Amino acid sequence: MSTQYTPRPIEPEALAQLRERDDAGRPCVPYVDAEGGSPLRCCLRPVPPGDRVALVAYAPLRRWAARTGTQPGAYDEQGPVFIHADPCEGPAEAGHYPFARAGALRAFRRYDAQGRIVGGRLLELPEDTTAGYDEAFREAFAEPEVTQVHVRAVEYGCLHFVVHRPEAA
Repeated sequence: MSTQYTPRPIEPEALAQLRERDDAGRPCVPYVDAEGGSPLRCCLRPVPPGDRVALVAYAPLRRWAARTGTQPGAYDEQGPVFIHADPCEGPAEAGHYPFARAGALRAFRRYDAQGRIVGGRLLELPEDTTAGYDEAFREAFAEPEVTQVHVRAVEYGCLHFVVHRPEAA
């Protein structure tokens, strides 16, 4: 089953900066992940065992606000994300939601054009994870002020991916 909405990885320009200094101002500290499995935000897939990665602080709303000239104020937050320590090819495939596992808890934070939170939802992913995600995004974008949704893991608060309001066809 194909997704109705497009999960976005961290943009290449931001990745290049994060590989030098993260959004908390700390230098990137790469390491080899012997076990693998953590969710990579650069390519929206799990870390393959043996890949060189880094855990960095990332502020997605801050970066979006800088591009759009908005001020998210107190909603500007940063959190931990895994990235490849070196440039990678980006997402391997489209048409699916990354890090989807039935039973996993996800928070869907909704933001308006000024970068303010305008609601949210907690979702336990159902067996049909694609249908669960699609329904949560349909619900979010039914509200006209919602311009983007950030999907986060409840357990660690990590950003999994962002979905922007689909363009009108």
